Amino acid sequence: MREAVLTWCVPLELLCSHPLPVSAFLKTQVKLYTYRACAGKDEMGKMVSVINTVDTSHEDMIHDAQMDYYGTRLATCSSDRSVKIFDVRNGGQILIADLRGHEGPVWQVAWAHPMYGNILASCSYDRKVIIWREENGTWEKSHEHAGHDSSVNSVCWAPHDYGLILACGSSDGAISLLTYTGEGQWEVKKINNAHTIGCNAVSWAPAVVPGSLIDQPSGQKPNYIKRFASGGCDNLIKLWKEEEDGQWKEEQKLEAHSDWVRDVAWAPSIGLPTSTIASCSQDGRVFIWTCDDASGNTWSPKLLHKFNDVVWHVSWSITANILAVSGGDNK
Repeated sequence: MREAVLTWCVPLELLCSHPLPVSAFLKTQVKLYTYRACAGKDEMGKMVSVINTVDTSHEDMIHDAQMDYYGTRLATCSSDRSVKIFDVRNGGQILIADLRGHEGPVWQVAWAHPMYGNILASCSYDRKVIIWREENGTWEKSHEHAGHDSSVNSVCWAPHDYGLILACGSSDGAISLLTYTGEGQWEVKKINNAHTIGCNAVSWAPAVVPGSLIDQPSGQKPNYIKRFASGGCDNLIKLWKEEEDGQWKEEQKLEAHSDWVRDVAWAPSIGLPTSTIASCSQDGRVFIWTCDDASGNTWSPKLLHKFNDVVWHVSWSITANILAVSGGDNK
């Protein structure tokens, strides 16, 4: 069960709050924050301020909230089995859509890149992934994937450079890759037994090749290699790579956590040589993993912080220099 979630857009940071043992917020509220840089350490408390509070009118706890690419729309999902979309421009909160289709708590939502239209994915305890699309101002179910045997806990769209590809992690231990092939059709590939007991999180690597900003010859098209990270109930982070035959292979296994990995977040990149991943866990620890070699074979963990409670989510700013962390300590 997710207690809190932080996610970034430009220029807003969004916090979705949940009923906690000592709750400072209503369980149906989402708070929007703005972030500013401060010169001194004594000003840290002034860096974040609330700019809007959205009363979602969900009838149960909110599990996720995500801003769209332009930061004008907010999608939320809840244990009340619904997904809602709000227009939050200019401090407003206008309900655009109330999407019903899941038969259990909805854990996560994810916006696709707008070059493919207004598309939102959601995943649920009901073992389903639903892809919603807006057509002529009306949101409707575009596709439903029911290929898992247990709760689907995480969904994440690949970089738009690869096309419309959605990774889905499930408690059945498998990861599904849904690829849009046109005319309403989706191709499905499945990585069985990706994590024993279950998969809690998936996060795609940037499409930018590490080191390409420095080494890539001018005018030459980069050789994209599809990669993503996953975190599971086996306390592991795994890195996956698509082979030339289109099959997915486990590339790396990262070990540092002593309890379930709750979230992973691959940092955005402009092509610098270093790749970075953040992870958080039931063990209360947040690690930053870095890899300096282009082959991606050697990853080094650094403990960022040890919290006194479970850490549910980690999320990078679009510039990859700020990491938002949320957990069971209501902070």
